[in-house]
Amino acid sequence: MATLKGLTQWECLLLNLGCWQGSFTRLSPQGELREDIKSETILEGLDSNKTIQQTIRQFYPDRTQEKVLTYSSLGRNILLFENGAFSQGSIQLGFQSEFGAEFGLIDRTRRLRLVQLFNKEGNLDSLTLIREHLPESNIPERPPLKLESLLGHWQGEAITIYPDWRSEIYPTASTWSQQDRQVSMTLRMGSDPSIPAITSIATIHDSNPNILNFEPSLMSGDLSIQTLFLPDGSSSTSPTHLKLGQPFRLAASWLVQPDLHQRVIRSYNAKGEWIGLTFVAEQKIT
Repeated sequence: MATLKGLTQWECLLLNLGCWQGSFTRLSPQGELREDIKSETILEGLDSNKTIQQTIRQFYPDRTQEKVLTYSSLGRNILLFENGAFSQGSIQLGFQSEFGAEFGLIDRTRRLRLVQLFNKEGNLDSLTLIREHLPESNIPERPPLKLESLLGHWQGEAITIYPDWRSEIYPTASTWSQQDRQVSMTLRMGSDPSIPAITSIATIHDSNPNILNFEPSLMSGDLSIQTLFLPDGSSSTSPTHLKLGQPFRLAASWLVQPDLHQRVIRSYNAKGEWIGLTFVAEQKIT
């Protein structure tokens, strides 16, 4: 099995073992609350961790819904990092078919997951934010993410894993700035100074300060890209509408600490094929 800094993909999955207690918060694409259901997700290793049993319980006011899954191998639609972060989802954007992805990030005894779902017309249809903790956790939930927390200069490292399990690691640097309702995010990935940094310009939504609407760019083409700030220091970034012929990226982020920002990015090419998964961890320097 392919390795990632000495860990197999299965060993990376084992970092998610535990009884994760929290809730499934279902939201509209604009962040409006649709439903909040208390939950418990148990991942336990069987047969010396060669098999994993996943039990998902959702506690509705009038009933408990339970689903049990058992598996001993990983599908082609999921990749994991050595800290337990992962993403699974659609590997191909198709015509008149639903499309979606789940992202997961872990910080010691807390875990954050985000599910982005698109309907058959390609429109962003719903988001589910899953905030979880182990029973012994004493780490409090983070405040809802605000733009002010991202402003400044950040530096860090990214690792990209490809579906054939090749991987590469490279430095990153980003800068967030704001002038009135306009927000600028400049990103440099890699150490080659000849590769220009990419600057994306966004406007704060007229009636919702938790939404950034990005202008068309080299990275997004003519797709409308939205970042939505969410509870527990998290955010969701994606096109509001998908279409073939234009590469796109889906992402979830987590401000783990005031000076530590993590992102998982799922990339697709113009044919709608999943081509890679990237984990970025950046420290705030100014």
